[in-house]
Amino acid sequence: MPDSWSTGPRWSRRRRGKNPRKPKGERDEPLGLYNTFSFDLTIRSCSLSYIFSKAAAFCDWNRPMSSYMAKTDADGIAINFEQQWYVIDATDKVVGRLAATVATILRGKHKPQFTPHQDTGDHVIIINAEKVKFTGRKLEQKRYQSYSHYPGGQKSVTAAEMMEKHPERVIISAIKRMVPRTRLGRQQMNKVKIYKGPQHPHQAQQPKEFKV
Repeated sequence: MPDSWSTGPRWSRRRRGKNPRKPKGERDEPLGLYNTFSFDLTIRSCSLSYIFSKAAAFCDWNRPMSSYMAKTDADGIAINFEQQWYVIDATDKVVGRLAATVATILRGKHKPQFTPHQDTGDHVIIINAEKVKFTGRKLEQKRYQSYSHYPGGQKSVTAAEMMEKHPERVIISAIKRMVPRTRLGRQQMNKVKIYKGPQHPHQAQQPKEFKV
């Protein structure tokens, strides 16, 4: 044991009572950490490569990943997952509840393959957009504002006026606030199609009915 260990503050304390301080030559060697581990494993003498080489003995680096990650090719086409087409009838559906369901489908959070940074959601077709309803007095109280960034270019209309002219914009504005405000969110918004009336031009995709 080097002499520098015995001259530190740990061994320089004087003990009183039954165990007085022993002479320098008769002191016991320190117990615990000093006798259990080698002093070669210090910050100064141990490199990161040595630490990782020891850790590699307890880890299997060649085992497959246990978590799933959705992947797309360079064109954005799904590789290891599928995207479906659904049609939703908006007749007598509350705007907020309908928008929350559609946003979940667009993001893909209803599927076990959901990956936050990939577009794993499905396509949604909404028909009978003019037959949605609001709760309470929102038709008279709720207002939709637009601004052209020119002086005097701000316009504000009520929900009733918006439903008469452009009912699809009511649903679009509700869904847009429930998806991320990012490039991925704007990409997911392109998968929703909203139409007035019961007809839509997407029969070739063979959409399935989705009940809300």
